[in-house]
Amino acid sequence: MLIDSHAHIDDRRFDEDRDEVLARAAAAGVEIIINIGADMESAARSVVLADKYPGIYAAVGMHPHDAKEMREEDYIQLKKWAMHPKVVAIGEIGLDYHYDLSPRPVQREVFLRQIDLAREIGKPIIIHDREAHQETLEIIRTAAKGLTGVFHCFSGSVETAGEVIRMGFYISLAGPVTFSKSVKAKEVATKIPLEFLLLETDSPYLTPEPRRGRRNEPANVRWIAEEIAKLREMPVEALCLATSDNVRRLFKIQ
Repeated sequence: MLIDSHAHIDDRRFDEDRDEVLARAAAAGVEIIINIGADMESAARSVVLADKYPGIYAAVGMHPHDAKEMREEDYIQLKKWAMHPKVVAIGEIGLDYHYDLSPRPVQREVFLRQIDLAREIGKPIIIHDREAHQETLEIIRTAAKGLTGVFHCFSGSVETAGEVIRMGFYISLAGPVTFSKSVKAKEVATKIPLEFLLLETDSPYLTPEPRRGRRNEPANVRWIAEEIAKLREMPVEALCLATSDNVRRLFKIQ
């Protein structure tokens, strides 16, 4: 039993074979996929997918790349979507200081507004944090105090992971943990408490070894599970069960 806690199967790269992709995921033991909105269009598609497929749940939110496009009416629409019973989180939201596709003050404002929305409706947040660790942590420590959520595709150190966990947030690891040069990700995978670990593919991005270079898809979460189980020196079945239980607990999925 596996859960892919973060995928974008609404992406247009799946339009030609989405049902086949989902069939391969089921054959690989993937029971649930959380499909993540990154802008208003993908959030809408995520809700549609959650309605159509029993094993798909959705998150809705505005990615920091597109924060500059956020309008007041979009917050109203996000709140409407967030009330859907299969929308389990607000995300992905956060800060991206690598590409800076939206001005940093705008990224921060949109991040804070969506944290407020999550607090209002009582759902967790899914955080995108790239090259903005300290500012993201400070926002979570203050504006998101009392909330929970997950740092998706975590790229920080073991020490930063410890700070995240002490604030009640989870760590999600993706394909890079399988790369030979990803020393930091492997250390995080080994040392954080198992009860705060999630698995994700971030499909169609970040394809793990041994399929690196191809389009990623949820079935490949098994390669991530196998790598982390090897690093932690534990049975892969036990890792899959624990991380799946973590997803269910975080997102309140029965």
